[in-house]
Amino acid sequence: MQSSSCAFIPNILLLLVLGTAAEAAAQAPSAGNSDHGKVLFQQSCALCHATGLDAQPPVGQGPLLAGVMGRPAASLPNFGYTKALEASHLTWDSATLDRFLAAPATVVPGTNMVIAVPAPADRHDLIAFLATLRPVALPTKEESAAAAAHVSSPGDWQNDAPGKHHRIELKNLAAPYATKSAGNPPKISERPTGAHLAVPPGFQVKLLASDLSGPRLMRTAPNGDIFLAETRRGRIRVIRTADGAESPSENKVFADELQGPFGIAFYPLDGEPRWVYVANLNSVVRFPYRNGDLEARGPAEMVVAKLSDSTGGHSTRDIAFSVDGKRMFISVGSGSNVAEKEEKKSEAEIREWEASHMRGATWGGESNRADVLVADPEGQGLRIFATGIRNAVGLAVQPATGELWASTNERDGLGDDLVPDYITRVREGGYYGWPWYYLGNHEDPRHAGARPDLANHVIAPDVPVQAHSASLQMTFYPVNTSGPSAFPADYRGDIFAAFHGSWNRTGRTGSKVIRVHLRDGVPTGEYEDFLTGFVIDDGHVWGRPVGVTVAHDGSLLVTDDAGGTLWRVSAIGH
Repeated sequence: MQSSSCAFIPNILLLLVLGTAAEAAAQAPSAGNSDHGKVLFQQSCALCHATGLDAQPPVGQGPLLAGVMGRPAASLPNFGYTKALEASHLTWDSATLDRFLAAPATVVPGTNMVIAVPAPADRHDLIAFLATLRPVALPTKEESAAAAAHVSSPGDWQNDAPGKHHRIELKNLAAPYATKSAGNPPKISERPTGAHLAVPPGFQVKLLASDLSGPRLMRTAPNGDIFLAETRRGRIRVIRTADGAESPSENKVFADELQGPFGIAFYPLDGEPRWVYVANLNSVVRFPYRNGDLEARGPAEMVVAKLSDSTGGHSTRDIAFSVDGKRMFISVGSGSNVAEKEEKKSEAEIREWEASHMRGATWGGESNRADVLVADPEGQGLRIFATGIRNAVGLAVQPATGELWASTNERDGLGDDLVPDYITRVREGGYYGWPWYYLGNHEDPRHAGARPDLANHVIAPDVPVQAHSASLQMTFYPVNTSGPSAFPADYRGDIFAAFHGSWNRTGRTGSKVIRVHLRDGVPTGEYEDFLTGFVIDDGHVWGRPVGVTVAHDGSLLVTDDAGGTLWRVSAIGH
Protein backbone atom coordinates (compact mmCIF):
# COMPACT_ATOMS: atom_id res chain seq x y z
CA MET A 1 0.00 0.00 0.00
CA GLN A 2 2.76 2.34 0.88
CA SER A 3 4.62 1.75 -2.38
CA SER A 4 1.39 2.09 -4.36
CA SER A 5 0.65 5.36 -2.63
CA CYS A 6 4.14 6.66 -3.29
CA ALA A 7 3.86 5.73 -6.94
CA PHE A 8 0.43 7.44 -7.14
CA ILE A 9 1.61 10.83 -5.86
CA PRO A 10 4.17 11.52 -8.62
CA ASN A 11 1.60 10.57 -11.24
CA ILE A 12 -0.85 13.09 -9.74
CA LEU A 13 1.87 15.74 -9.68
CA LEU A 14 2.73 14.99 -13.28
CA LEU A 15 -0.90 15.30 -14.31
CA LEU A 16 -1.19 18.57 -12.39
CA VAL A 17 1.96 19.93 -14.01
CA LEU A 18 0.87 18.88 -17.46
CA GLY A 19 -2.62 20.19 -16.86
CA THR A 20 -1.31 23.51 -15.59
CA ALA A 21 1.04 23.83 -18.52
CA ALA A 22 -1.71 22.98 -20.97
CA GLU A 23 -4.05 25.46 -19.28
CA ALA A 24 -1.36 28.16 -19.35
CA ALA A 25 -0.69 27.46 -23.03
CA ALA A 26 -4.39 27.76 -23.75
CA GLN A 27 -4.64 31.02 -21.83
CA ALA A 28 -1.42 32.67 -23.00
CA PRO A 29 -2.10 35.27 -25.70
CA SER A 30 -0.80 34.59 -29.18
CA ALA A 31 2.01 36.69 -30.61
CA GLY A 32 0.78 40.10 -31.68
CA ASN A 33 1.79 42.84 -34.09
CA SER A 34 3.79 45.38 -32.10
CA ASP A 35 3.53 48.02 -34.84
CA HIS A 36 -0.26 47.92 -34.70
CA GLY A 37 -0.02 47.77 -30.92
CA LYS A 38 1.91 51.04 -30.92
CA VAL A 39 -0.87 52.65 -32.95
CA LEU A 40 -3.47 51.35 -30.48
CA PHE A 41 -1.38 52.65 -27.59
CA GLN A 42 -1.21 56.13 -29.09
CA GLN A 43 -4.97 56.11 -29.63
CA SER A 44 -6.06 54.76 -26.27
CA CYS A 45 -3.28 54.84 -23.69
CA ALA A 46 -0.80 57.63 -24.41
CA LEU A 47 -2.90 60.29 -22.67
CA CYS A 48 -2.13 58.72 -19.29
CA HIS A 49 0.94 56.51 -19.66
CA ALA A 50 4.57 57.37 -20.50
CA THR A 51 6.63 54.78 -22.37
CA GLY A 52 10.19 56.04 -21.97
CA LEU A 53 10.36 56.48 -25.75
CA ASP A 54 9.58 60.19 -25.83
CA ALA A 55 10.84 63.31 -24.09
CA GLN A 56 8.11 63.47 -21.46
CA PRO A 57 7.89 63.21 -17.69
CA PRO A 58 8.48 59.63 -16.45
CA VAL A 59 5.21 59.85 -14.51
CA GLY A 60 1.79 60.86 -15.80
CA GLN A 61 -1.80 60.28 -14.80
CA GLY A 62 -0.98 56.60 -15.08
CA PRO A 63 2.27 54.79 -14.20
CA LEU A 64 5.31 54.55 -16.48
CA LEU A 65 5.08 51.46 -18.70
CA ALA A 66 8.74 51.20 -19.71
CA GLY A 67 9.90 47.76 -18.55
CA VAL A 68 6.40 46.72 -17.52
CA MET A 69 6.79 43.08 -18.60
CA GLY A 70 7.85 41.01 -15.61
CA ARG A 71 7.30 43.85 -13.16
CA PRO A 72 5.14 43.37 -10.07
CA ALA A 73 2.01 45.49 -10.19
CA ALA A 74 2.02 48.74 -8.19
CA SER A 75 5.78 48.57 -7.65
CA LEU A 76 7.15 51.85 -9.00
CA PRO A 77 8.27 54.07 -6.11
CA ASN A 78 7.17 57.38 -7.65
CA PHE A 79 3.52 56.71 -8.39
CA GLY A 80 0.39 56.71 -6.23
CA TYR A 81 -1.40 53.43 -6.98
CA THR A 82 -4.85 52.42 -5.81
CA LYS A 83 -5.05 50.21 -2.76
CA ALA A 84 -6.79 47.63 -4.93
CA LEU A 85 -3.84 47.28 -7.30
CA GLU A 86 -1.34 47.28 -4.42
CA ALA A 87 -3.24 44.37 -2.87
CA SER A 88 -3.58 42.43 -6.14
CA HIS A 89 -0.09 40.78 -5.96
CA LEU A 90 -0.08 40.53 -9.75
CA THR A 91 3.01 40.35 -11.94
CA TRP A 92 2.67 41.76 -15.43
CA ASP A 93 3.35 38.93 -17.85
CA SER A 94 1.56 38.42 -21.16
CA ALA A 95 -1.21 36.21 -19.78
CA THR A 96 -1.91 38.49 -16.82
CA LEU A 97 -1.97 41.60 -19.00
CA ASP A 98 -4.34 39.85 -21.38
CA ARG A 99 -6.77 39.05 -18.56
CA PHE A 100 -6.47 42.53 -17.06
CA LEU A 101 -6.94 44.42 -20.32
CA ALA A 102 -9.97 42.29 -21.17
CA ALA A 103 -11.76 43.19 -17.91
CA PRO A 104 -9.78 45.49 -15.60
CA ALA A 105 -12.48 45.90 -12.95
CA THR A 106 -13.09 42.14 -12.81
CA VAL A 107 -9.44 41.21 -12.36
CA VAL A 108 -8.75 44.09 -9.93
CA PRO A 109 -12.01 45.40 -8.42
CA GLY A 110 -11.42 49.01 -7.49
CA THR A 111 -8.77 49.74 -10.12
CA ASN A 112 -8.71 53.23 -11.61
CA MET A 113 -8.59 51.73 -15.09
CA VAL A 114 -12.11 51.44 -16.44
CA ILE A 115 -11.41 51.12 -20.17
CA ALA A 116 -11.21 47.51 -21.37
CA VAL A 117 -9.73 46.24 -24.62
CA PRO A 118 -12.42 43.74 -25.67
CA ALA A 119 -10.94 42.46 -28.95
CA PRO A 120 -8.39 39.66 -28.37
CA ALA A 121 -6.36 40.60 -31.44
CA ASP A 122 -6.05 44.21 -30.24
CA ARG A 123 -4.98 43.04 -26.78
CA HIS A 124 -2.31 40.78 -28.25
CA ASP A 125 -0.98 43.60 -30.44
CA LEU A 126 -0.95 46.01 -27.50
CA ILE A 127 0.88 43.48 -25.31
CA ALA A 128 3.40 42.89 -28.09
CA PHE A 129 4.13 46.63 -28.13
CA LEU A 130 4.43 46.77 -24.33
CA ALA A 131 6.94 43.92 -24.53
CA THR A 132 9.22 46.14 -26.65
CA LEU A 133 9.45 48.79 -23.91
CA ARG A 134 12.71 48.47 -22.09
CA PRO A 135 13.28 49.75 -18.54
CA VAL A 136 14.52 53.31 -18.18
CA ALA A 137 16.39 54.95 -15.35
CA LEU A 138 14.05 56.56 -12.84
CA PRO A 139 14.97 59.84 -11.16
CA THR A 140 17.07 59.54 -8.02
CA LYS A 141 15.74 60.93 -4.74
CA GLU A 142 18.00 63.93 -5.23
CA GLU A 143 16.76 64.51 -8.78
CA SER A 144 13.15 64.12 -7.68
CA ALA A 145 13.69 66.61 -4.87
CA ALA A 146 15.29 69.08 -7.28
CA ALA A 147 12.40 68.68 -9.72
CA ALA A 148 9.90 69.19 -6.92
CA ALA A 149 11.50 72.45 -5.86
CA HIS A 150 9.58 75.37 -7.26
CA VAL A 151 8.87 79.01 -6.75
CA SER A 152 5.72 79.42 -4.69
CA SER A 153 2.77 80.67 -6.70
CA PRO A 154 -0.82 81.74 -5.85
CA GLY A 155 -2.18 78.45 -7.22
CA ASP A 156 -0.37 76.28 -4.67
CA TRP A 157 -2.47 74.36 -2.15
CA GLN A 158 -0.84 76.15 0.79
CA ASN A 159 -2.71 79.28 -0.27
CA ASP A 160 -6.13 77.63 -0.13
CA ALA A 161 -8.60 78.59 2.58
CA PRO A 162 -12.40 78.80 2.77
CA GLY A 163 -13.47 82.22 1.52
CA LYS A 164 -10.21 82.84 -0.38
CA HIS A 165 -11.10 84.55 -3.69
CA HIS A 166 -9.44 83.78 -7.03
CA ARG A 167 -9.57 85.28 -10.50
CA ILE A 168 -7.53 84.19 -13.53
CA GLU A 169 -6.92 87.13 -15.87
CA LEU A 170 -6.32 85.98 -19.45
CA LYS A 171 -4.05 88.95 -20.11
CA ASN A 172 -1.72 87.66 -17.38
CA LEU A 173 -1.39 84.05 -18.54
CA ALA A 174 2.03 82.47 -18.23
CA ALA A 175 3.99 81.85 -21.41
CA PRO A 176 4.10 78.26 -22.71
CA TYR A 177 6.97 76.30 -21.17
CA ALA A 178 7.68 79.00 -18.59
CA THR A 179 8.22 76.00 -16.30
CA LYS A 180 8.95 72.39 -17.11
CA SER A 181 6.07 69.99 -17.53
CA ALA A 182 5.91 68.12 -14.23
CA GLY A 183 4.98 64.54 -13.46
CA ASN A 184 3.63 64.75 -9.91
CA PRO A 185 0.60 62.48 -9.38
CA PRO A 186 -0.58 62.44 -5.78
CA LYS A 187 0.10 59.49 -3.54
CA ILE A 188 -3.02 58.58 -1.59
CA SER A 189 -2.45 58.37 2.16
CA GLU A 190 -4.63 57.51 5.10
CA ARG A 191 -6.27 60.49 6.74
CA PRO A 192 -3.65 61.86 9.16
CA THR A 193 -4.49 62.01 12.84
CA GLY A 194 -6.07 65.36 13.56
CA ALA A 195 -6.63 66.24 9.90
CA HIS A 196 -9.95 67.92 9.29
CA LEU A 197 -11.77 69.62 6.47
CA ALA A 198 -12.33 73.37 6.56
CA VAL A 199 -15.44 75.30 5.50
CA PRO A 200 -16.44 78.98 5.92
CA PRO A 201 -17.79 80.27 9.23
CA GLY A 202 -21.45 79.34 9.63
CA PHE A 203 -21.00 75.90 8.08
CA GLN A 204 -20.05 72.46 9.31
CA VAL A 205 -18.78 69.38 7.47
CA LYS A 206 -19.33 65.79 8.58
CA LEU A 207 -18.72 62.35 7.15
CA LEU A 208 -21.99 60.89 5.86
CA ALA A 209 -20.88 57.54 4.39
CA SER A 210 -17.67 55.56 3.95
CA ASP A 211 -16.48 52.29 2.41
CA LEU A 212 -17.81 53.29 -0.99
CA SER A 213 -15.95 52.08 -4.08
CA GLY A 214 -14.46 55.08 -5.86
CA PRO A 215 -17.63 57.22 -5.65
CA ARG A 216 -17.76 59.76 -8.44
CA LEU A 217 -20.59 61.85 -9.92
CA MET A 218 -23.85 62.24 -7.96
CA ARG A 219 -27.34 63.46 -8.77
CA THR A 220 -30.25 64.06 -6.41
CA ALA A 221 -33.50 62.34 -7.40
CA PRO A 222 -36.77 64.32 -7.22
CA ASN A 223 -37.69 62.48 -4.00
CA GLY A 224 -34.32 63.33 -2.38
CA ASP A 225 -32.51 60.02 -2.89
CA ILE A 226 -28.87 60.35 -3.92
CA PHE A 227 -27.78 58.44 -7.03
CA LEU A 228 -24.05 57.91 -7.17
CA ALA A 229 -21.75 56.41 -9.83
CA GLU A 230 -19.18 53.86 -8.67
CA THR A 231 -17.50 53.96 -12.05
CA ARG A 232 -14.70 51.49 -11.35
CA ARG A 233 -17.20 48.83 -10.26
CA GLY A 234 -19.55 49.51 -13.16
CA ARG A 235 -22.54 50.33 -10.99
CA ILE A 236 -24.94 53.00 -9.79
CA ARG A 237 -25.65 53.20 -6.07
CA VAL A 238 -28.62 54.88 -4.38
CA ILE A 239 -28.32 56.38 -0.90
CA ARG A 240 -31.28 57.53 1.15
CA THR A 241 -30.87 59.75 4.17
CA ALA A 242 -33.36 61.70 6.26
CA ASP A 243 -33.00 65.47 6.49
CA GLY A 244 -30.13 66.30 8.81
CA ALA A 245 -29.28 62.64 9.48
CA GLU A 246 -25.68 61.70 10.18
CA SER A 247 -25.83 58.39 8.27
CA PRO A 248 -27.90 56.86 5.46
CA SER A 249 -31.03 54.85 6.18
CA GLU A 250 -30.66 52.98 2.87
CA ASN A 251 -27.58 52.20 0.79
CA LYS A 252 -28.29 49.95 -2.19
CA VAL A 253 -26.88 49.10 -5.61
CA PHE A 254 -29.46 50.37 -8.10
CA ALA A 255 -27.88 48.89 -11.23
CA ASP A 256 -24.63 47.13 -12.08
CA GLU A 257 -22.70 45.42 -14.90
CA LEU A 258 -22.38 48.78 -16.67
CA GLN A 259 -19.38 49.94 -18.71
CA GLY A 260 -17.77 52.94 -17.07
CA PRO A 261 -20.96 54.65 -15.82
CA PHE A 262 -20.58 58.30 -14.85
CA GLY A 263 -23.34 60.75 -15.83
CA ILE A 264 -26.81 60.36 -14.29
CA ALA A 265 -30.06 62.18 -15.11
CA PHE A 266 -33.76 61.79 -14.34
CA TYR A 267 -36.45 62.17 -16.99
CA PRO A 268 -38.87 63.77 -17.49
CA LEU A 269 -37.94 66.86 -15.50
CA ASP A 270 -41.47 67.81 -14.52
CA GLY A 271 -43.72 65.62 -12.42
CA GLU A 272 -43.03 61.96 -11.73
CA PRO A 273 -39.78 60.72 -13.38
CA ARG A 274 -40.11 57.61 -15.51
CA TRP A 275 -36.46 56.99 -16.35
CA VAL A 276 -32.95 57.16 -14.90
CA TYR A 277 -30.49 57.87 -17.72
CA VAL A 278 -26.87 56.75 -17.36
CA ALA A 279 -23.97 57.88 -19.56
CA ASN A 280 -21.52 55.02 -19.98
CA LEU A 281 -18.07 55.05 -21.55
CA ASN A 282 -19.46 54.93 -25.09
CA SER A 283 -23.23 54.71 -24.80
CA VAL A 284 -26.27 56.10 -23.06
CA VAL A 285 -28.79 53.75 -21.44
CA ARG A 286 -31.86 54.27 -19.29
CA PHE A 287 -33.64 52.29 -16.61
CA PRO A 288 -37.38 52.41 -15.86
CA TYR A 289 -37.84 54.28 -12.59
CA ARG A 290 -40.39 55.62 -10.16
CA ASN A 291 -39.70 57.86 -7.20
CA GLY A 292 -38.42 55.80 -4.29
CA ASP A 293 -37.07 52.84 -6.29
CA LEU A 294 -33.93 51.43 -4.68
CA GLU A 295 -33.32 48.93 -7.47
CA ALA A 296 -33.93 49.23 -11.19
CA ARG A 297 -37.39 47.89 -11.97
CA GLY A 298 -36.30 46.63 -15.36
CA PRO A 299 -33.25 46.04 -17.58
CA ALA A 300 -31.29 48.82 -19.21
CA GLU A 301 -32.75 50.17 -22.45
CA MET A 302 -30.26 51.40 -25.05
CA VAL A 303 -30.74 55.07 -25.97
CA VAL A 304 -27.48 55.85 -27.81
CA ALA A 305 -25.53 52.76 -28.81
CA LYS A 306 -22.30 54.55 -29.76
CA LEU A 307 -21.09 58.06 -28.96
CA SER A 308 -17.80 57.94 -30.88
CA ASP A 309 -15.61 55.54 -32.83
CA SER A 310 -12.87 55.56 -30.19
CA THR A 311 -12.96 55.12 -26.42
CA GLY A 312 -9.38 55.68 -25.26
CA GLY A 313 -8.21 58.65 -23.26
CA HIS A 314 -10.78 60.56 -21.24
CA SER A 315 -13.48 58.16 -20.13
CA THR A 316 -16.10 60.20 -18.26
CA ARG A 317 -19.37 61.07 -20.00
CA ASP A 318 -21.94 63.35 -18.38
CA ILE A 319 -25.55 63.90 -19.37
CA ALA A 320 -28.10 66.67 -18.83
CA PHE A 321 -31.50 67.65 -20.24
CA SER A 322 -32.64 71.04 -21.45
CA VAL A 323 -35.23 72.78 -19.25
CA ASP A 324 -37.99 72.04 -21.77
CA GLY A 325 -37.02 68.36 -21.80
CA LYS A 326 -36.61 68.26 -25.57
CA ARG A 327 -32.83 67.95 -25.80
CA MET A 328 -30.30 65.63 -24.18
CA PHE A 329 -26.73 66.91 -23.86
CA ILE A 330 -23.80 64.48 -23.60
CA SER A 331 -20.16 65.39 -22.98
CA VAL A 332 -17.40 63.31 -24.60
CA GLY A 333 -13.80 64.12 -23.67
CA SER A 334 -10.82 63.90 -26.00
CA GLY A 335 -8.85 60.75 -26.66
CA SER A 336 -5.50 62.51 -26.31
CA ASN A 337 -3.86 65.44 -24.59
CA VAL A 338 -3.71 67.72 -27.63
CA ALA A 339 -4.34 65.59 -30.75
CA GLU A 340 -0.61 65.05 -31.17
CA LYS A 341 -1.03 62.22 -33.69
CA GLU A 342 -3.94 63.66 -35.66
CA GLU A 343 -3.51 63.31 -39.41
CA LYS A 344 -3.21 66.51 -41.40
CA LYS A 345 -5.93 67.70 -43.75
CA SER A 346 -5.74 70.19 -46.58
CA GLU A 347 -7.74 73.42 -46.41
CA ALA A 348 -10.26 71.92 -48.84
CA GLU A 349 -10.58 68.75 -46.78
CA ILE A 350 -11.08 70.79 -43.61
CA ARG A 351 -13.84 72.85 -45.24
CA GLU A 352 -15.56 69.68 -46.41
CA TRP A 353 -15.27 68.08 -42.96
CA GLU A 354 -16.57 71.11 -41.10
CA ALA A 355 -19.46 71.52 -43.53
CA SER A 356 -20.83 68.14 -42.39
CA HIS A 357 -19.80 68.51 -38.76
CA MET A 358 -19.08 71.92 -37.21
CA ARG A 359 -16.40 74.57 -37.06
CA GLY A 360 -13.47 73.27 -35.02
CA ALA A 361 -14.61 69.64 -35.15
CA THR A 362 -11.74 67.17 -34.97
CA TRP A 363 -11.45 64.05 -37.11
CA GLY A 364 -9.93 60.59 -37.20
CA GLY A 365 -9.52 59.14 -33.73
CA GLU A 366 -10.86 62.40 -32.26
CA SER A 367 -14.10 62.40 -34.25
CA ASN A 368 -17.02 63.18 -31.89
CA ARG A 369 -14.45 63.72 -29.13
CA ALA A 370 -13.71 66.92 -27.17
CA ASP A 371 -17.30 67.89 -27.92
CA VAL A 372 -20.67 68.27 -26.31
CA LEU A 373 -23.19 66.24 -28.30
CA VAL A 374 -26.96 66.66 -28.42
CA ALA A 375 -29.88 64.38 -29.29
CA ASP A 376 -33.52 64.08 -28.35
CA PRO A 377 -34.42 62.05 -25.23
CA GLU A 378 -34.89 58.95 -27.40
CA GLY A 379 -31.33 59.27 -28.69
CA GLN A 380 -32.39 60.32 -32.17
CA GLY A 381 -30.61 62.96 -34.24
CA LEU A 382 -27.26 62.74 -32.41
CA ARG A 383 -25.01 65.59 -33.52
CA ILE A 384 -22.37 68.00 -32.26
CA PHE A 385 -23.61 70.88 -30.10
CA ALA A 386 -20.25 72.58 -29.40
CA THR A 387 -16.61 71.79 -30.24
CA GLY A 388 -13.13 72.31 -28.86
CA ILE A 389 -14.04 71.48 -25.23
CA ARG A 390 -11.22 69.11 -24.28
CA ASN A 391 -12.92 67.26 -21.44
CA ALA A 392 -16.25 68.57 -20.13
CA VAL A 393 -16.39 66.23 -17.16
CA GLY A 394 -19.40 67.96 -15.61
CA LEU A 395 -22.52 69.33 -17.33
CA ALA A 396 -25.30 71.35 -15.73
CA VAL A 397 -28.23 73.38 -17.04
CA GLN A 398 -28.80 76.68 -15.25
CA PRO A 399 -32.42 76.56 -14.04
CA ALA A 400 -33.03 80.32 -14.26
CA THR A 401 -31.74 80.79 -17.81
CA GLY A 402 -31.82 77.34 -19.42
CA GLU A 403 -28.17 77.77 -20.46
CA LEU A 404 -25.89 74.74 -20.63
CA TRP A 405 -22.68 74.92 -18.57
CA ALA A 406 -19.57 72.74 -18.55
CA SER A 407 -16.79 72.09 -16.05
CA THR A 408 -13.75 71.41 -18.19
CA ASN A 409 -10.26 69.92 -17.87
CA GLU A 410 -7.84 71.69 -20.18
CA ARG A 411 -4.61 70.35 -21.66
CA ASP A 412 -1.30 69.43 -20.05
CA GLY A 413 2.37 69.75 -20.92
CA LEU A 414 2.80 73.54 -21.18
CA GLY A 415 3.93 74.26 -17.62
CA ASP A 416 2.69 74.63 -14.08
CA ASP A 417 0.24 77.44 -14.80
CA LEU A 418 -0.95 76.53 -18.29
CA VAL A 419 -3.58 75.83 -19.39
CA PRO A 420 -6.24 76.99 -16.89
CA ASP A 421 -9.22 74.67 -16.56
CA TYR A 422 -12.57 76.42 -16.77
CA ILE A 423 -16.26 76.54 -15.96
CA THR A 424 -18.34 78.15 -18.66
CA ARG A 425 -21.61 78.57 -20.48
CA VAL A 426 -21.67 76.49 -23.66
CA ARG A 427 -23.09 78.13 -26.75
CA GLU A 428 -24.67 76.06 -29.50
CA GLY A 429 -22.29 76.00 -32.45
CA GLY A 430 -19.50 77.44 -30.31
CA TYR A 431 -15.82 76.53 -30.68
CA TYR A 432 -13.72 76.62 -27.48
CA GLY A 433 -10.22 76.11 -28.86
CA TRP A 434 -9.01 72.54 -28.43
CA PRO A 435 -6.59 71.41 -29.76
CA TRP A 436 -5.29 74.34 -31.78
CA TYR A 437 -6.00 77.20 -29.38
CA TYR A 438 -6.81 77.79 -25.72
CA LEU A 439 -8.72 80.43 -23.75
CA GLY A 440 -9.48 82.57 -26.77
CA ASN A 441 -6.94 83.02 -29.53
CA HIS A 442 -3.89 81.75 -27.61
CA GLU A 443 -2.32 79.34 -30.07
CA ASP A 444 -0.96 76.07 -28.75
CA PRO A 445 2.74 76.02 -29.78
CA ARG A 446 2.44 72.31 -30.59
CA HIS A 447 0.07 73.28 -33.42
CA ALA A 448 1.73 76.52 -34.47
CA GLY A 449 0.39 77.79 -37.79
CA ALA A 450 -1.91 74.80 -38.30
CA ARG A 451 -5.32 76.54 -38.18
CA PRO A 452 -5.11 80.32 -38.65
CA ASP A 453 -8.71 80.20 -39.91
CA LEU A 454 -9.90 79.49 -36.35
CA ALA A 455 -8.00 82.22 -34.51
CA ASN A 456 -10.85 84.73 -34.43
CA HIS A 457 -13.59 82.20 -33.70
CA VAL A 458 -12.46 80.81 -30.34
CA ILE A 459 -14.83 81.54 -27.45
CA ALA A 460 -13.02 82.46 -24.23
CA PRO A 461 -14.58 80.67 -21.22
CA ASP A 462 -16.49 82.53 -18.51
CA VAL A 463 -14.53 81.40 -15.46
CA PRO A 464 -10.93 80.21 -15.94
CA VAL A 465 -9.61 78.41 -12.85
CA GLN A 466 -6.14 77.42 -11.72
CA ALA A 467 -4.39 75.24 -14.30
CA HIS A 468 -4.34 71.49 -13.53
CA SER A 469 -7.07 71.75 -10.87
CA ALA A 470 -9.04 69.00 -12.67
CA SER A 471 -12.48 70.57 -12.31
CA LEU A 472 -15.04 67.75 -12.30
CA GLN A 473 -18.74 67.81 -11.40
CA MET A 474 -20.54 71.13 -10.99
CA THR A 475 -24.00 71.97 -9.66
CA PHE A 476 -26.18 75.04 -9.19
CA TYR A 477 -27.35 75.71 -5.67
CA PRO A 478 -31.18 75.84 -5.93
CA VAL A 479 -32.77 79.26 -5.48
CA ASN A 480 -35.82 77.94 -3.64
CA THR A 481 -34.19 75.52 -1.20
CA SER A 482 -35.83 75.73 2.22
CA GLY A 483 -34.53 72.66 4.06
CA PRO A 484 -33.17 72.77 7.62
CA SER A 485 -29.57 72.79 6.35
CA ALA A 486 -30.13 75.35 3.58
CA PHE A 487 -27.36 77.79 2.75
CA PRO A 488 -27.76 81.56 3.23
CA ALA A 489 -29.57 83.57 0.57
CA ASP A 490 -26.42 84.93 -1.07
CA TYR A 491 -25.37 81.39 -2.03
CA ARG A 492 -28.60 80.69 -3.93
CA GLY A 493 -28.11 80.29 -7.67
CA ASP A 494 -24.31 80.11 -7.41
CA ILE A 495 -22.22 77.20 -8.67
CA PHE A 496 -20.30 74.62 -6.66
CA ALA A 497 -17.61 72.53 -8.37
CA ALA A 498 -15.26 69.76 -7.24
CA PHE A 499 -11.55 70.01 -8.07
CA HIS A 500 -9.99 66.53 -8.17
CA GLY A 501 -6.43 67.83 -7.98
CA SER A 502 -3.29 68.06 -10.07
CA TRP A 503 -0.75 65.62 -11.47
CA ASN A 504 0.97 67.83 -14.09
CA ARG A 505 2.06 70.59 -11.72
CA THR A 506 5.14 70.83 -9.50
CA GLY A 507 3.22 72.39 -6.61
CA ARG A 508 0.02 70.56 -5.70
CA THR A 509 -3.22 72.34 -6.53
CA GLY A 510 -6.90 71.41 -6.36
CA SER A 511 -8.41 68.65 -4.19
CA LYS A 512 -11.06 71.05 -2.92
CA VAL A 513 -14.57 72.34 -3.62
CA ILE A 514 -15.05 75.87 -4.91
CA ARG A 515 -17.94 78.32 -5.26
CA VAL A 516 -18.39 80.30 -8.49
CA HIS A 517 -20.00 83.70 -8.02
CA LEU A 518 -22.92 84.72 -10.24
CA ARG A 519 -24.48 88.16 -10.25
CA ASP A 520 -28.06 88.16 -11.52
CA GLY A 521 -27.32 84.75 -13.02
CA VAL A 522 -24.21 85.94 -14.87
CA PRO A 523 -20.66 84.84 -13.96
CA THR A 524 -18.31 87.51 -12.62
CA GLY A 525 -15.18 85.51 -13.48
CA GLU A 526 -14.39 85.08 -9.79
CA TYR A 527 -14.46 81.96 -7.65
CA GLU A 528 -13.63 81.19 -4.03
CA ASP A 529 -12.50 78.22 -1.98
CA PHE A 530 -15.34 76.58 -0.06
CA LEU A 531 -14.13 73.17 1.20
CA THR A 532 -10.39 72.54 1.72
CA GLY A 533 -8.13 70.27 3.73
CA PHE A 534 -7.61 67.09 1.66
CA VAL A 535 -3.97 67.89 0.78
CA ILE A 536 -1.16 66.75 3.09
CA ASP A 537 1.84 68.08 1.13
CA ASP A 538 3.02 68.49 -2.47
CA GLY A 539 3.24 64.72 -2.85
CA HIS A 540 0.36 63.35 -0.78
CA VAL A 541 -3.40 63.75 -0.36
CA TRP A 542 -5.96 61.86 1.70
CA GLY A 543 -8.94 62.71 -0.47
CA ARG A 544 -9.87 63.79 -4.00
CA PRO A 545 -13.31 65.39 -4.52
CA VAL A 546 -15.30 64.39 -7.60
CA GLY A 547 -19.05 64.83 -7.19
CA VAL A 548 -21.20 67.61 -5.77
CA THR A 549 -24.97 67.72 -5.35
CA VAL A 550 -27.49 69.49 -3.13
CA ALA A 551 -29.49 67.20 -0.83
CA HIS A 552 -33.19 67.52 0.00
CA ASP A 553 -32.39 69.31 3.27
CA GLY A 554 -30.24 71.93 1.52
CA SER A 555 -26.86 70.50 2.52
CA LEU A 556 -24.09 70.11 -0.05
CA LEU A 557 -22.83 66.55 -0.56
CA VAL A 558 -19.31 65.82 -1.81
CA THR A 559 -17.81 62.51 -2.97
CA ASP A 560 -14.15 61.59 -2.53
CA ASP A 561 -13.07 58.74 -4.82
CA ALA A 562 -9.65 58.31 -3.18
CA GLY A 563 -10.98 57.63 0.31
CA GLY A 564 -14.31 56.11 -0.77
CA THR A 565 -16.23 58.65 1.28
CA LEU A 566 -19.28 60.94 1.10
CA TRP A 567 -19.25 64.24 3.00
CA ARG A 568 -22.10 66.53 4.04
CA VAL A 569 -21.72 70.30 4.39
CA SER A 570 -24.58 72.07 6.14
CA ALA A 571 -25.30 75.61 7.23
CA ILE A 572 -25.66 76.26 10.94
CA GLY A 573 -27.15 79.18 12.81
CA HIS A 574 -29.05 80.61 9.84
